[in-house]
Amino acid sequence: MNAKRKRAQQTVFQCHVPTAGTVFLAGTFNDWNTEAAAMQKDAEGQWSLALPLPKGRYEFKFVIDGQWCCEPGCDGTNRECPKCVPNPFGTMNRVVDVA
Repeated sequence: MNAKRKRAQQTVFQCHVPTAGTVFLAGTFNDWNTEAAAMQKDAEGQWSLALPLPKGRYEFKFVIDGQWCCEPGCDGTNRECPKCVPNPFGTMNRVVDVA
């Protein structure tokens, strides 16, 4: 029997929040765990994290100092954003497609 394994691709997530003390990444890839994926801050206030994700479509949000955020500077209700999709809570989630 020949089983195919899904190959994971490094997917980089970033957000610019120089004043934040902590930023975590929560999404469908980690069961929306608000503390599973800590992001790292550089000297300019850019937070980033690379995750190995198999091919697929994923929804996510940033958790900035304990507050859910679709995108810094966005209130999470803008249905015009091409990188967002509505969620069951009346706000938006970011979406990423891993090829």
